[in-house]
Amino acid sequence: MRSRNFQTEPVSRRRVLRQTALAAGAFAIPTAPFVARAAAALKPVTLTLDWLYQGASVGFLVAHEQGFYRDAGLDVTILAGKGSGTTAQLVASKATPIGFSDGFVVANGVAKGMAIKTVATIYRRDPAAIMVLDESPIKTPKDLEGKSVAMTAGSAQFQQWPAYVKGAGIDPAKINIVNIDPAGVGPALVNGKVDAIGGYVFSYAPSIEVRAKKKLRMFWFADSGVTIVSNGIIVHQNLLKSDPDLVRAFVPPSIKGFLYGRQHMDDAIAAVKKYQPTADAGVTRREFELSWETWLTPDTKGKPLGWGSEADWAGTIQILKQYVGVTTPLTTSQLYTNEFVPTGADYVPPQG
Repeated sequence: MRSRNFQTEPVSRRRVLRQTALAAGAFAIPTAPFVARAAAALKPVTLTLDWLYQGASVGFLVAHEQGFYRDAGLDVTILAGKGSGTTAQLVASKATPIGFSDGFVVANGVAKGMAIKTVATIYRRDPAAIMVLDESPIKTPKDLEGKSVAMTAGSAQFQQWPAYVKGAGIDPAKINIVNIDPAGVGPALVNGKVDAIGGYVFSYAPSIEVRAKKKLRMFWFADSGVTIVSNGIIVHQNLLKSDPDLVRAFVPPSIKGFLYGRQHMDDAIAAVKKYQPTADAGVTRREFELSWETWLTPDTKGKPLGWGSEADWAGTIQILKQYVGVTTPLTTSQLYTNEFVPTGADYVPPQG
């Protein structure tokens, strides 16, 4: 989901150096100094995240550290990403077999010819919101009129903004949108340079709340009728034909990792710390907690985590066509499948 640039080293179970070709070129990937006892019997596979090793994507790290992937016969290398758009491109070009990417990005990519598909929908509710300081006089979305809102031009939130203002009954002509680089969005709010910011909640709120010690008020896009599917596990459509067993082996332990992490927060925080030693435990905790707000939608209640809703994906297509200018015919079956999502009560997330 994020679009900021960085370079981070992954953690793996092998000592050797593996080289992974990325869209912008190839670079060597150092691995951790330990070896799985049964590594020779495990099937190697690489997952590329959408962004940094952090609380929002902790389920994969937990699945790795708790041995869920190993128990499924997989030796998984987890790479940090450079934004959902880049991860989608990597999967589309087969530079990485499995990715974690935003459904809005996936749908737009499929419309442009990318042969990718979501095989497990994790963030089923739009994580975008307008955020203001709790001390702000802005108490409702309508109060944004006459105020300034910082967003990053070209971001998913920026593209979804027209849908939000329509659903919230706001006059966009009365709001001053300030284009700020992603790294500067949070500080702009804390320092009083803008009245509000727009972005994914767990991208900005945790650091503002924990590091700046500022309580926030959030106006979720989803609460104003913006039905958009966010992050899920994506693969190239050819992989679904050539090696469906790999996808079938990968998805359940990943889902289990997210659910286990929610019940064992200390283990989840420790997993992120192992992959990202500089991670702040408080921020990680808050990132993960806020991501839970995206696990459920009215149409996915009672369903296993990863199960995608036809209505939610149809809403994503509608937003793309109405507000992003996508004209390519799209069907929900092109974008996602529930074939590989595990069933059973153990995979159903808390409903509260």
